[in-house]
Amino acid sequence: MISNPITQLEQLTINSTAKNFLKETAKWAKFLSIIGFVLIGLMLVFAVFATTIFDLAAKMQPDMPESLGLVMTITYLVLAIIYFFPVYYLFKFSTKMKSALATKNEDTLMKAFEMLKSHYKFIGVFTVITLSLYALVIVVAALGAL
Repeated sequence: MISNPITQLEQLTINSTAKNFLKETAKWAKFLSIIGFVLIGLMLVFAVFATTIFDLAAKMQPDMPESLGLVMTITYLVLAIIYFFPVYYLFKFSTKMKSALATKNEDTLMKAFEMLKSHYKFIGVFTVITLSLYALVIVVAALGAL
């Protein structure tokens, strides 16, 4: 009898070594997500004070554009919002994985892996967008040099 690969996957078990790897991964994910939340907080603090900082700098440097502070505030707010989502997904993976391993709950384990998938999907899409923007800048720069 040929067994169905999907059935085999549904019967996948996690041995103690894999469980220990997942526990350690969850700990590192929690550490990295906490660092990420701290950095988001610092970005928000900088965004709040960027207008004041750059206004003072503009007074000392007359050739500096006056709207630079507002541009930096908006930039840091947007970056903080973008950075929030992968950090949040990583944090949720960590907490759900820890809970799933403690309670041996398959639904919680599935949700933990769903959060990890969302984290990597976000990072992947963001990477594609970033690389596309780099390529666009290179093309525009090359055309401008002609």
